Amino acid sequence: MKGQILVATICLAGLAGCQSTDQQLDAQQQQAVDTALQRVKFDMNCPSATGQVLSRQMIQPVSMRFGIERAEYTVGVEGCGQRQTIVVVCPQDGSGCFAGGPRQ
Repeated sequence: MKGQILVATICLAGLAGCQSTDQQLDAQQQQAVDTALQRVKFDMNCPSATGQVLSRQMIQPVSMRFGIERAEYTVGVEGCGQRQTIVVVCPQDGSGCFAGGPRQ
């Protein structure tokens, strides 16, 4: 079982290695913006809010044995006379993105 997991991890790492960092970030950017908008539209009670990526970067796992690479996006959201900045993290394992709370 452990051997199968190791082989699968190596294969996924190999596939991820075929894409440049910019390509990886580009691939999930719209999902990150959508995730931020979904949260902030609810938090601000503003269905017309819009968002834009302010910064983005790849975050390496803490250890080569544990963890996965993640794309991190800082998304600025504005609407209904309000503005918020949200950090959205998208693990490279395909599990989807999640939005943290607003930055203060």
